Amino acid sequence: MKNIYVIGIGLIGGSLALDIKAQYENSKVFGIDANATHLDEALKLGIIDVKATLDTISEADIIIVAVPVDVGLVLLPNILDQVGEHTLVIDVGSTKLPICEAVEKHPNRRNYLATHPIAGTEFSGPLAAVRGLFREKTNIICEVEKTTFKLQEIGMELFKRLGMRIRYMDPKAHDKHIAYVSHLSHISSFMLGKTVVEIEKDERDIFDMAGSGFESTVRLAKSSPAMWTPIFKQNKEHVVKSLEEYIVNLTHFKKLLEEENYEEVFNEMQNTNRIKEILIGKK
Repeated sequence: MKNIYVIGIGLIGGSLALDIKAQYENSKVFGIDANATHLDEALKLGIIDVKATLDTISEADIIIVAVPVDVGLVLLPNILDQVGEHTLVIDVGSTKLPICEAVEKHPNRRNYLATHPIAGTEFSGPLAAVRGLFREKTNIICEVEKTTFKLQEIGMELFKRLGMRIRYMDPKAHDKHIAYVSHLSHISSFMLGKTVVEIEKDERDIFDMAGSGFESTVRLAKSSPAMWTPIFKQNKEHVVKSLEEYIVNLTHFKKLLEEENYEEVFNEMQNTNRIKEILIGKK
């Protein structure tokens, strides 16, 4: 594996590039990004070896597509138009059904592996890239049977070297479940941040009272709106459903407080405490 093309040199694409360079000593990482500044930064930081364009992707052994999901829908079919039979194309987007459907009947569908590494931070751009981001993280792979076996093997070896855990999932199920455990979390964080920022207009010292609990809860509100708006758009059906259920629970909790039913308030929190065991089991 010599020529690695990474399209989108942000947190995920940049971190993948760093780990690939560390694991494959003879590899050469080519970077493609619509933002020229990102490319300059990535080259200066040693994340990529060469700045490239889409005109040369036919020379790639592996192409990693790490762009916003709306861009990926347009870009992936064009990439598959240009690849040879031995090129593996991987995307790492947070929604899987729309992009799988977009290339379902493409003649080079067998070159494509649909993945979603469950990893990241609230930061973006090449400066956010870090080594080891994917170690011990779950990588969801969808429709693996549609990728030719030899290219599957190349992808699995890459993920193994990066220390990922592999989970196979139908793209519809992926998008439903990720709405609850990721997309809803980001909306909650954005809206909590919005609520506090609006209050802060009149109460200037409110942030002096903000502790680690607040900071950890709103951490995701620092995420890129340019990345997350297309995700919410593509997964609207499941995101709306998760929001409806979340709002029901919030409304119920508010009602308990209004009725001064503190015993039931305690029970609600006590019953939810079992999430500690669930998350420990996940590790």
